[in-house]
Amino acid sequence: MKNILLIEPDYKNKYPPLGLMKICTYHKQKGDNVVFYKGCSAELKKQLWDRIYISTLFTFYWDKTIKTIKFYSESVKHTSNIFVGGVMATLMKSKIQDEINVTIVEGLLNEKGKLGYKDDDKIDCILPDHSIIDSKFNHLLEYSYPTNDSYIAYATRGCIRKCKFCAVPIIEPIFTNSISIAKQVKAIKDNFGGKRHLLLLDNNILASEEFPKIIDEIKSIGFERGAKYILNTNGKKVYLNRYVDFNQGIDARLLTKEKMRLLSEIAIKPLRIAFDDIKYKYIYIEKVKLAAEHGIKTLSNYVLFNFKDTPEDFYERLKINVELNEEFERKGYKSKIWSFPMKYSPIGGEFCKNRKYIGEHWNKKYLRGVQCILLATHGVVGPQKQFFGKAFGKDVKEFLKILTLPENFIIYRNSHLNNGDRNKLDATVNSLNKEQKNSLMKMILANDFNNIETQTNDKYILDILKLYKVK
Repeated sequence: MKNILLIEPDYKNKYPPLGLMKICTYHKQKGDNVVFYKGCSAELKKQLWDRIYISTLFTFYWDKTIKTIKFYSESVKHTSNIFVGGVMATLMKSKIQDEINVTIVEGLLNEKGKLGYKDDDKIDCILPDHSIIDSKFNHLLEYSYPTNDSYIAYATRGCIRKCKFCAVPIIEPIFTNSISIAKQVKAIKDNFGGKRHLLLLDNNILASEEFPKIIDEIKSIGFERGAKYILNTNGKKVYLNRYVDFNQGIDARLLTKEKMRLLSEIAIKPLRIAFDDIKYKYIYIEKVKLAAEHGIKTLSNYVLFNFKDTPEDFYERLKINVELNEEFERKGYKSKIWSFPMKYSPIGGEFCKNRKYIGEHWNKKYLRGVQCILLATHGVVGPQKQFFGKAFGKDVKEFLKILTLPENFIIYRNSHLNNGDRNKLDATVNSLNKEQKNSLMKMILANDFNNIETQTNDKYILDILKLYKVK
């Protein structure tokens, strides 16, 4: 019997490490002792483990992940007994090995030999061990995953697209048309109990040639439209709504009327549609309207920014959703769209280890300005036009102006308007000549206000920049 330690770095994440959960099942079937922990444990570090598996997520978690790997480096006889897999490991194999000589596991565990066992190619299809992420069974676990009450499954793997901002073509290069959801759900239910919701992590489910079959299977396991989950509480039955979430979003380019009809037959909430590029404006609008016509009430869309887009078209994409919400209300539809802006970070290159990348049409202050707006809106852009106008501005011109304001003026907008600070700032800026304004704007967009005295001798500009130093 071997002693196996499974580690996930202590970043905040919504989904549990499915790879580690599958490895757990695999080793338990071999009769091994398996322990899972999230983060760095001094007690676990003291022990000697036969193998340590460490999962990785986004590349911008570089520092935290490398720190975690090095923390456990003396807990095995040789660092080659530390197996590191997942997104960052697949994308940055050589960079990790430059730091520490561990074994990197690239991609999926669907090929023989990746872990050094004859049958390790079956791990990707194995049942994930849900007990290790449940504090009732794992007394070491202090972290609660928000998706604990969901069946987490795949109906397909891979994607037919090759988007430059996406790592899926590297991690899952082969598209698999259909994997039985019913078998996955039954296995989870039989071994770990029933779950209320169904969370599908497919990257492009509409690309499947067997999409109608997938929908039929979802309905057959109790997730048809209006489905209820029965909860027994103190001898009484409580009926709760169940939901299906295609969490990675669906491809609007592949969405037909027939596929929308099929989607409307299941308990989908929310329907996620990406709006990454303004060039897909008319396709996006058409499909969202189609969803509303089919009675899908909750729509959620990812809005990528800081990639090839401009701040102007980022604003336009957000505003389109607000205007669509208004149209739905006029027509009597109950559909609402919620937007989730997502800042692009490279999956390779010099900026992949952090979130400091600046897109070709963006700058430091604009990106920080968007972040400040989203702090006030809790990262969500809601359906109300009045709220959107206050947060992002009534038009593009006002939006760009908001982005250049001091951080406090963005986050606590009403306070600074009511006490007159905003009016004073505008009046002071307007009193500057053209050359002074250009000089001021250059410094503001650089978003470095630590040593403003060394950047200019102009008293009027210095007085304005002092407002930007306040955090």
